[in-house]
Amino acid sequence: MFFEQMHPSWQAAMPDAKAILDALELKLEERGTHFLPPKELVMRAFETPLDEIRVVIIGQDPYPTVGHAVGLSFAVSAQTKPLPRSLNNILRELGDDLGKNIERNGDLTKWAQRGVFLLNRHLTTDAADAGAHTDLGWGAFTDMAIRVLNRKRGRSLVAILWGNQAQQLAPALCDAQVISSAHPSPLSARRGFFGSKPFSKANAALVAVGETAIDWSC
Repeated sequence: MFFEQMHPSWQAAMPDAKAILDALELKLEERGTHFLPPKELVMRAFETPLDEIRVVIIGQDPYPTVGHAVGLSFAVSAQTKPLPRSLNNILRELGDDLGKNIERNGDLTKWAQRGVFLLNRHLTTDAADAGAHTDLGWGAFTDMAIRVLNRKRGRSLVAILWGNQAQQLAPALCDAQVISSAHPSPLSARRGFFGSKPFSKANAALVAVGETAIDWSC
């Protein structure tokens, strides 16, 4: 199911991923726990055609709160109130970076539709248990996806890496343009995330290689 939910361009670029995804799906069934996001949303980030991706933003795990995880890193549904604190900080920096009047809400679907790949390193977790699936095996799949994306898009790709764990992927993104800063979590946002201007920097990097800037309204 997971492999079949990916856009055909991803399937063609990652045929070896089918065995990994089939094994992960079996492990999830065997655990018998209530995992998030819902099964039909787990592969949502991979609905975007590979050739259309211009920016990747890497998160770690889905939100463990029921109703929050929607299959896109950092995103929630438009009805989610209050927003997770990391997401609230992202939207605050978006306004500071691009102007307070830019449309902002927690549903980042518009970003995904415009070529922003919102990827978590681990695509599932247990309800009320953050990071529960860190050792399940998702890393083998998402690392493969990042390498494919780097090879396919090269300098036409901008990678936004927030925090130490995301920045560990910089070597796998050796052909992309990388923008790094502290993580937007409440523990680190004031130590280098606020004022980092990732959105305007990403657009400048895209334009520099002949790509179209992202409309970051959401």
